[in-house]
Amino acid sequence: MHITTEQRHEKTLLSLQEERLDAHNSGELKEYLQRLLENGTHELIVDLSAVHFIDSSGLGALLSGYKNANLRQGSLILTGLQPRVQSMFELTRLHRVFDIYPDLEAALNHAKAGELA
Repeated sequence: MHITTEQRHEKTLLSLQEERLDAHNSGELKEYLQRLLENGTHELIVDLSAVHFIDSSGLGALLSGYKNANLRQGSLILTGLQPRVQSMFELTRLHRVFDIYPDLEAALNHAKAGELA
């Protein structure tokens, strides 16, 4: 799995450079998120704009990261969901669990607002 990371406004931005997030690569994402969280990175923004398909294992990997971030008083927010991916979040009602922003700018504005609070 190809993931790029960078620091933005005290948050770690992860950009998934995969068209699919499914059973073939979701385990890698889950482990990657777990390592980041165990190493002290607790504020994550995951950019899914390159992902055009997600299955239940992909959703599970993101949910695992979300839960682990919350256990560490952190956050995992999502941005850039393509229509089919957004549809999966709505079908599973996970759009009610995650903070989801339409684009990176909106997610970063949320991140900045959190720093001011």
